[in-house]
Amino acid sequence: PLPRTAIMAAFAAAALAIAPAASRTGVLPPKPYAPVAITLPAASEDESLARFRMQIIAVAKDRIYAELARLVRPQGFFWGRDYDGRFDPRKPAVDNLAAALALERHNGSGWELLAAFATEAAVEPLPSRPGVVCAPAHPTFEGTAFARLLDTTYTESLDWAYPRASQTPVRDLPQDDAATIGKLGLHFVRLLGFQGPKRELAPDRTQWAHVVVPDGRSGYVGPGRLLSLTTERLCYIKDLIAGWQIAGYVAGGD
Repeated sequence: PLPRTAIMAAFAAAALAIAPAASRTGVLPPKPYAPVAITLPAASEDESLARFRMQIIAVAKDRIYAELARLVRPQGFFWGRDYDGRFDPRKPAVDNLAAALALERHNGSGWELLAAFATEAAVEPLPSRPGVVCAPAHPTFEGTAFARLLDTTYTESLDWAYPRASQTPVRDLPQDDAATIGKLGLHFVRLLGFQGPKRELAPDRTQWAHVVVPDGRSGYVGPGRLLSLTTERLCYIKDLIAGWQIAGYVAGGD
């Protein structure tokens, strides 16, 4: 007869062989889910802020550091979710903004990110800092329904994203010419990760998102078409004398 330890090892090996890979890693395979609707935020009606955002876009296009410095709040600039501790209060505010956005890395992709921030017309107050507004603004949704979605799918808020517009196409491959398997409405969508050329910042703006649609099928959404509740944001404040200024940056993640 086999020793007791050998028998137990054989049973353990058999159990692992028949168990789904996802259950062995603690990650459940995606399943169909009931979508939770969202309402996208409205664009700000402040014309002075719109003009300021156009200034940022112009500066980002020309990549003139001195002009950018003029648009950044010189005192009190903040860097939210600076997990690596790169914020240096001894440096000028514009230097910290440049470090946060990695302005000159990857052939100046940080300038492109800055311009992308400035195109976000919807802003919302940052509760922890009076007078500060940040973009992009969050959508509105029923919190109880979203909490139930997290519970029933055994996920966290980081596992979900939402489209910037209704009828966002989902393709069967991360390619513009791939077949469309469906279109997203204005609701949260299960996010599995990103694919494509990787950049240091903002993968949701530069890579294809791998998603699961409500009926359980998986597909891909093009770069920049989804946002998450913890996406990175650029923040502004209106000074009584200087007018609008860039007040800070909130990095992505949780």
